[in-house]
Amino acid sequence: MTADQGAARRRFEPEVTEHTQPFWDATRDRRLVIQWCPGCNAPVWYPRETCPGCLGSEYEWRESTGSGTVDAVTVMHRPGSPGMAEMVPYTVAMIELAEGVRMMSNVVGCEPYEVAPGMAVRLTWETLSDGRNLPLFEPARP
Repeated sequence: MTADQGAARRRFEPEVTEHTQPFWDATRDRRLVIQWCPGCNAPVWYPRETCPGCLGSEYEWRESTGSGTVDAVTVMHRPGSPGMAEMVPYTVAMIELAEGVRMMSNVVGCEPYEVAPGMAVRLTWETLSDGRNLPLFEPARP
């Protein structure tokens, strides 16, 4: 099953806020963007109003390569939300992106117990009901 085939299943769809709007707008074009603080020249994840490093409030949005490694993973046998019940078992993983931030997501395209810390992953997408796309990750196979 591809990530897009999972779109028919009902999953939790994150809310769009003033601070996450540029992120979600970019996902409509299947682009993963990360906030960068020009004050301390650092990436910031998750999208927010104030930089946690220097407390600056100015941001740039930069495109991510979408590559990373699994930092930590758990396999969910009980769904985190009712809409995920048909998807168990599934992985919830902390992904260390090449840009230096960690993003929580799911790893798809392999069996849940194949996912392990240190595994190289690359970006894939699942289409949401409103045309946004949810960033997911799959094993980065040569």
